[in-house]
Amino acid sequence: MAIKFKAVPKKNPLDLSQPVRYYPQVITNGAADLRELAGEISQMSTVSSTDITAVVEALLNVIPTTLGSSRIVRLGDFGTFSLSVSGEGAATPEEVSSQHIQKLSVNFRPGKVFLEALNKVPFKKTGQ
Repeated sequence: MAIKFKAVPKKNPLDLSQPVRYYPQVITNGAADLRELAGEISQMSTVSSTDITAVVEALLNVIPTTLGSSRIVRLGDFGTFSLSVSGEGAATPEEVSSQHIQKLSVNFRPGKVFLEALNKVPFKKTGQ
């Protein structure tokens, strides 16, 4: 298993007269759905893929509800979910309202074990 990447040319948007520079970009190789992941997990444990799917489905209900209560969700070594907003500024704190919120984002910060596992995966350059 290796993370595939390619070199992608990019211009400097602040100075288009500068020469093109090449940057690494990850190449995806399909996607894994819940059923596939549940099957792999069930082969590593004594839990059935149906039970694993049920737990993930429950998390899909519980995590948004918990985040919606202005709480952070910590899933141990897996990682942490939290909310952030971006929006329009106002002249005074009193003027700020929910109308000023333009975007709600869910932030995920991977846990230490999660990051350590990813950092062990080598990179492999493919193509140009």
